[in-house]
Amino acid sequence: MTDQPQIDLSPRVSDEVRKTTCYMCACRCGIDVHLKAGRVAYIEGNRDHPINRGVLCAKGSAGIMQVNSPARLRAPLKRTGPRGSGQFEEITWDEALGLAASWLKPIRESAPHKLAFFTGRDQSQSFTGWWAQQFGTPNFAAHGGFCSVNMAAAGIYTLGGSFWEFGAPDWDNTRLMLLFGVAEDHDSNPLKMGLAKLKARGAKIIGVNPIRSGYNAIADEWVGITPGTDGLFVLSLVHELLRAGRVDLDFLARFTNAAVLIDSDPKSPDHGLFLRDEEGRPLVIDRRTGKPAPWDGAGVEPQLTGHIRRAGITHRSVMHRIAERYLDPQYAPEKVADRCGITPAQIRHVAAELARAAFDDPVVLDRPWTDFRGHRHATMPGRPVAMHAMRGISAHSNGFQTCRAIHLLQSLLGAVETPGAMRFKPPYPKPAEAHPKPHFRSSPGQPLDGPILGYPQGPADLALDDTGRPARIDKAFSWENPLSPHGLMHMVISNAAAGDPYRIDTLFLYMANMAWNSSMNTRGTLEMLTRQDEDGSYTIPRIIYSDAYSSEMVAYADLILPDTTYLERHDCISLLDRPISEPGAAADAIRWPVIPPDRDVRGFQSVLLDLGARLGLPGMTEPDGSPTYGDYADYITNHERRPGVGPLAGWRMGETGLTHGRGGPNAAQLDSYIANGGFFSAHIPDEAAYFKPWNMAYQRWAVQFGLTDAPRPYLIQLYAEPLRRFQLAAEGQGPHQPPDHLRGRIGATLDPLPLWYAPLSDAHEDPAEFPVHALTQRPMAMYHSWGGHNAWLRQIHGVNPLYLPTFWWRKLALKPGDWVRVISSHGTITVPAVHMAALNKDTVWTWNAIGKRKGTWALDPDAPEATRGFLLNHIIHELLPERGDGMRWANADPVTGQAAWFDLRVKLEKSADPGESLPVFEPIRSPVPEAPKDLRWKVGP
Repeated sequence: MTDQPQIDLSPRVSDEVRKTTCYMCACRCGIDVHLKAGRVAYIEGNRDHPINRGVLCAKGSAGIMQVNSPARLRAPLKRTGPRGSGQFEEITWDEALGLAASWLKPIRESAPHKLAFFTGRDQSQSFTGWWAQQFGTPNFAAHGGFCSVNMAAAGIYTLGGSFWEFGAPDWDNTRLMLLFGVAEDHDSNPLKMGLAKLKARGAKIIGVNPIRSGYNAIADEWVGITPGTDGLFVLSLVHELLRAGRVDLDFLARFTNAAVLIDSDPKSPDHGLFLRDEEGRPLVIDRRTGKPAPWDGAGVEPQLTGHIRRAGITHRSVMHRIAERYLDPQYAPEKVADRCGITPAQIRHVAAELARAAFDDPVVLDRPWTDFRGHRHATMPGRPVAMHAMRGISAHSNGFQTCRAIHLLQSLLGAVETPGAMRFKPPYPKPAEAHPKPHFRSSPGQPLDGPILGYPQGPADLALDDTGRPARIDKAFSWENPLSPHGLMHMVISNAAAGDPYRIDTLFLYMANMAWNSSMNTRGTLEMLTRQDEDGSYTIPRIIYSDAYSSEMVAYADLILPDTTYLERHDCISLLDRPISEPGAAADAIRWPVIPPDRDVRGFQSVLLDLGARLGLPGMTEPDGSPTYGDYADYITNHERRPGVGPLAGWRMGETGLTHGRGGPNAAQLDSYIANGGFFSAHIPDEAAYFKPWNMAYQRWAVQFGLTDAPRPYLIQLYAEPLRRFQLAAEGQGPHQPPDHLRGRIGATLDPLPLWYAPLSDAHEDPAEFPVHALTQRPMAMYHSWGGHNAWLRQIHGVNPLYLPTFWWRKLALKPGDWVRVISSHGTITVPAVHMAALNKDTVWTWNAIGKRKGTWALDPDAPEATRGFLLNHIIHELLPERGDGMRWANADPVTGQAAWFDLRVKLEKSADPGESLPVFEPIRSPVPEAPKDLRWKVGP
């Protein structure tokens, strides 16, 4: 047997392992990057990481192909041909930054607001927002207006925290999980791990989604809701629970504003506002005395049914309003089921399941704690019903109020921050009034006097100039979109091209593919980016863009600042922004250059600091004119947002040595993170782990750790008084008045109690003519457009058909291989069709961002992504159709400005095979070399 070959069954895949943070989606999992001879050989999950504990998805493993993608930009580029031609010349970084500074410096010295700086899903918004603030422009926002501002704003104005990045189910104690429209590419590893826990314990999962894919496919029950009707379904559940008396009265009284007294006199100028004491604190009726008392008074026991007559005005509790509204027969299952595309029995069944899980078998932890009124509780009782929601709820024009309806449902069950329920992740909970208000008044050569994004508490906080016009190019924080803390990135190009509310000089974008899949009305957006004035100059004079890859947007910029890939730079996943916290721990993380770039590229954050120093921006420039920070790593280490609080919480320098949370800069901080696997985690004490908004142990811990400067207990705002202030203005009260044409809309949509209204497009389009709802969703194996050039991930999703339900498949007499024409009020696409039975009867859908434009992403012009892939974006407009009043309303939520992608209605026709998906756009000249037919390389000697 000596002649048998000797096979190494366990070959070494690497000679070094470097631990960092993944960037293939927003999970921010820990990864082990295996290097061999200095090159990436393999990527796997970090088993010690608190987020993924070693689990890694297809995207994360395929990061090796992202780092070696032929689509990577090579050097700074200056446009030499017309916009959209893809004609560039390579220039040096000194030329590029000098050119950018020469464009931006005159703007800052004369009219800083003429810079519009908007970023994509960059995960460094605390830093980029600070840069914009120091420049002095109010025109800054990031990606959230596309996908999550309804979720964030509704959660923070109601609960003091939101689903998704700032909240998570209590996976260990939940017995019933209710999922609403959760995107499959976001948070996928933690969600999959959590759902697996529920399955292992026999907990029940109910999925509410028009499409039964992904998480809904493994749900025990599926509610195939009609798109845009989730809020109506939820309020019917509320109706059933109230009617049956299956609500947590003690939780409502103690921890929500259900007991707060409201001015109930329609003739009063304060109608609908809270009754307050001399110090401005909302009042409740104390059950011990029967008299008004401040909501947070020591020992106060709020009475849910409280009422009082004072100065001739009757004040009743919020709970009166809740019962009066939601017990109305209009919310009965028989009234709403047909509209929701489900049966009355299904609504009643889900309501019964919620009640059974919450009240018949509660979770009780033997853990004493003390609340903010001084009550000592012997245990932590919980309602084991958890809810989670995402873009399927958020991306409708009624999404804000639908999100609030879900939060109302949670609160009625006592299922917020209790064992078994949804829990907050640090730095949340934090009520809306604890956030800054938007700052927008710019002055030549000066920074803004505060953060750009914020949470208005009433009309006085809107970003309006002295004439009442929007102060921001996207019209965020205006009467059109009052509560828009993420801005309206999808309206920037449209408004800038129209000069409404004013002209801008420079559009500065980072990692935002606005020339393709990140815009509604794609063809129209391309026209706006290339639109010229009568003198031949571009209407948007200058466009600066930074990206790591040759995306569609690159061709439409004048100056390209090439970014690195995520394994070649420093990043900070900070508690000041979107950290990697879990409900039981505050945690943050870094990325660091595990490999050096092999091209003439630089990390965008370091580029911003260099540019800021060239512009002399305060905080980035020393008195002698030298840069304050050498690069982004230097900033991460030494910047302090306020004394003792910096971008990273771990391994700071205290008076007696290393400390965590609060502390001064530590020159070795990044080394400590690297040695620890790229992350830091601080456990929340057991006594503080639940009931966080009301738990004094948590409030003290949050102050000590640096999350807040003083304890901030608060009540869940089932009745949101800031919304009522806007309604009062629309009714003619107060010094700040909306334009007449917006009064009715504000009164109807900014209701302080959750309500449902039909998607706004239903009033502009004929539902009979366009009877089908059309949706996009992201597959688990892709994230935005970033994975579409990844050689491994393309094998999973190289094309995207339109999925049709059985009803429409048969109605159109389709068979496998057929094509359909999809027609909206805005345009038409022709695409391949596939049958899917597990789908709402009147809904079609496709994967998003698979289709690519020819000449981009270093793909072959005949690649399937460019020939059979497509976007629904082509038939969605950023404005609603005209309806005879001379106005084009934004296709967005009227409260937050959230892009209403999911309100799209279409009609379907069978089509002959056109050979490739339509429309077809002219190829773009690629700024990167043609990709090889085979992407392969040898790792190691």
